[in-house]
Amino acid sequence: VEGAMQTDAKIRTAGGTEPGPQGPGCSLRHFACEQNLLSRPDGSASFLQGDTSILAGVYGPAEVKVSKEIFNKATLEVILRPKIGLPGVAEKSRERLIRNTCEAVVLGTLHPRTSITIVLQVVSDAGSLLACCLNAACIALVDAGVPMRALFCGVTCALDSDGTLVLDPTAKQEKEARAVLTFALDSVDQKLLMSTTKGLYSDAELQQCLAAAQAASQHVFRFYRESLQRRYSKS
Repeated sequence: VEGAMQTDAKIRTAGGTEPGPQGPGCSLRHFACEQNLLSRPDGSASFLQGDTSILAGVYGPAEVKVSKEIFNKATLEVILRPKIGLPGVAEKSRERLIRNTCEAVVLGTLHPRTSITIVLQVVSDAGSLLACCLNAACIALVDAGVPMRALFCGVTCALDSDGTLVLDPTAKQEKEARAVLTFALDSVDQKLLMSTTKGLYSDAELQQCLAAAQAASQHVFRFYRESLQRRYSKS
């Protein structure tokens, strides 16, 4: 794998290359995003991370069913649709993780007794799917003008059999990895909002992965900023 052979790794974005966390495999794949693609949602975005692609739509704040109404804040719902077939256990698990992350940053108290729905459609899955879903959800929320206390992003790390850290792994790298860890971080001080892990790892490896994810998140947020600047500077 090319990324695993890089020692002076670079993080590649749509706006060019940026220095990334140092070490073998510590690089993120190419990023690309486009906003306001869909006409019916209040906000939408397409996010591409390597060959992993997600289309996100945000509806709301809108009227909520009485059974789901919360008197002091907005009701946040996340729907994740797989590329083919019906949602299964894996999709429901990811929905819960994305919802928990969004609830930590969305200022729902500004819109009580309303509904904010995030619909995520998997276009292609080539690894780091949850991280890409988080990034697409964040850009779509921004496009919809939903008030948030901070932006957020997802970063996935994989540890192979000899302990080598790989950031933003492909599906093949995830399959061969000893452990896969995904973190959601905010843009203010890289505070951990959510984490999910699979496999075996030590406490030291967990801290190593978290530190690498926090460093990589700076480049994701820079990409957000450049992407938004390009969109709103056209006028």
